[in-house]
Amino acid sequence: MQLEGNIGFLGYGNMGAAILEGLIEAGMLTGKHAVIFDPAELRQQAAERVGANVADSPAALAAQCDTLVLAVKPQIMTDAIEGFGGQSKMPQRVISIAAGISIRSLQERLGEHVHIVRVMPNTPALVSAGAAGIALGPNCDDSDAAVARAMFESIGLAVMVPEKDIDAVTALSGSGPAYFFRMVECLVKAAVAEGLDAATAAKLAGQTLLGAGKLLQTSGESAAVLRERVTSKGGTTEAALRSFDEDGLEAMVRAAVSAAAARSRELGG
Repeated sequence: MQLEGNIGFLGYGNMGAAILEGLIEAGMLTGKHAVIFDPAELRQQAAERVGANVADSPAALAAQCDTLVLAVKPQIMTDAIEGFGGQSKMPQRVISIAAGISIRSLQERLGEHVHIVRVMPNTPALVSAGAAGIALGPNCDDSDAAVARAMFESIGLAVMVPEKDIDAVTALSGSGPAYFFRMVECLVKAAVAEGLDAATAAKLAGQTLLGAGKLLQTSGESAAVLRERVTSKGGTTEAALRSFDEDGLEAMVRAAVSAAAARSRELGG
């Protein structure tokens, strides 16, 4: 799918860059049809390297694009939106990737005529292996859905969800990469305590994470079935998993996801 018109990015940090570079690599967009605004000179230079245009203000950005991606942190969204200079200057379609900020809140700030799509992506989008949940605003149409899906499928997996589920998506896949990175940190430390050198432990842990993810994605089997296949009765894996159960791993994960979802709701005010 070739995207029509210009795509604008308010903010061009890691996620904004991942989206734009994914679109360009997938042949869905050329740099000349992308416009960014970011006050950081290094981010402007990064955009220029992929052929994108750099606007000198949020208002100039909004005036040049047909689809606008809000790629700033939720804590600065209010100030960033004020730079647009009024609701009448907004493009018809706005896609927000800011955690916690509701479609209703954005609608009130940007105007009822704007079609707002709320998306929660994650950082593996940087290597075209992202996972994104997409929620459509009440006035969005099939074209909005198609554009949003195409954009985020260019950098990984994209699923359509009702907005009420976005906080759960945030807690699961939005924050999820950090959970696995933390697990790898713990595994490396544990292996070093057992006598393995840190570099070897890190290499093996990273590959194990990659392999487990690939197997889960491609086998067609559930995580539970794959776990059972690795777990021989009376073996080493069973001993490790029993320790997890005794220490309450499932309860810890549930509490962590609940805390992340609660924080997502707080960010939305």
